[in-house]
Amino acid sequence: MWNEFRQFALRGNVVDLAIGIIIGAAFSKIVDSLVGDIFMPVIGAATGGLDFSNYFTPLSGSVTATALAEAKNQGAVLAWGNFITVAINFVIIAWILFLLVKGMNRLRRTEDAKTGTAGKAPELPADVKLLTEIRDLMKTGRML
Repeated sequence: MWNEFRQFALRGNVVDLAIGIIIGAAFSKIVDSLVGDIFMPVIGAATGGLDFSNYFTPLSGSVTATALAEAKNQGAVLAWGNFITVAINFVIIAWILFLLVKGMNRLRRTEDAKTGTAGKAPELPADVKLLTEIRDLMKTGRML
């Protein structure tokens, strides 16, 4: 059982997935910083310092605080401003990732054009070629 687990754990797909998750977590911190430290201050300056993250609606009469963190300690609140901030962050992150993937695809296409592999179909395995020949022979009736 140990050998079976070791083969599973060391299989290329599992290791690649683990590396992808680790890099994704590190990249997530970079993107969060980009959004929180670069884009959101610019958006805040453009909207006159508007910050949605502290907007809320109290759902309990005992909530008298004006800051979201204090209001959550006093009772139930509907933190709709925080939701708007998170939604804006998501849209910005999704846009950045879209541009990143689009740029990577463009690089891949230019690399394929340089190497001459663009638009070429991958070569079929030998067994598929043989089956294709047998099918074609059967269609023409030349097969025994």
